[in-house]
Amino acid sequence: MIEVLEKIKGGMIISCQSEGNDPFNSPSGVTLFAKAAHMAGAAAIRSQGLAKIRMIIKNVPLPMIGLLKGKFNDGTVKITGSFKQVEQLLNTGCDIIAIDGTFRLREGLTGPDFISEVRRRFPNCVIMADIATYEEGTDCEAAGAHCLSTTLSGYTPGTLHFPKNEPDFKLLESLVLKCKIPVIAEGKIKSPDDAARMMQLGAHAVVIGTVITRPRVVMGWYNDAIKKSGS
Repeated sequence: MIEVLEKIKGGMIISCQSEGNDPFNSPSGVTLFAKAAHMAGAAAIRSQGLAKIRMIIKNVPLPMIGLLKGKFNDGTVKITGSFKQVEQLLNTGCDIIAIDGTFRLREGLTGPDFISEVRRRFPNCVIMADIATYEEGTDCEAAGAHCLSTTLSGYTPGTLHFPKNEPDFKLLESLVLKCKIPVIAEGKIKSPDDAARMMQLGAHAVVIGTVITRPRVVMGWYNDAIKKSGS
């Protein structure tokens, strides 16, 4: 197994990301979360944005999973969708690059075909394929991805109908049973019980994001519940 994937095995990965007018949406803001993650025993950091990634790498001695976010024409999220972005991320010193492995087209290629071309152009790039379905996962493995992550389940046009408040345990379990490469659990993991269940199902590691690094969102959950209670 690739050394960095061995390092994160059985570990907690903290997704240190922030968007819009959130008060933590700056390189220094997300770096504070990354420092806290290191203190808590995290195995790696996942983050997006070149300046943020650089600052975290400079200040936190953990493997970095880097990505650049965009959008497809339908408004749904796209993860590292161009060869230029892959090159930019490699230049920051990222240990792993997260790439959209869904069947949607970018650079005229589906995710698996894009990953295959990335392997050809950047042979030293360690690729995490962010996928939404079982078929995308198996095709990305065949294309040469080094690991898979269930990141995009519930966020693509074909999976938007999935429950919005539940991790996709079934997807993780089915990929673990089929694939020989590591499968990492990510997406809507909101409690220690969720994380533990993912590990019991065979996850290589577990990514936790919003519930830790987007406190404004979490506060909103509580505020909505209080208002709906009618108290």
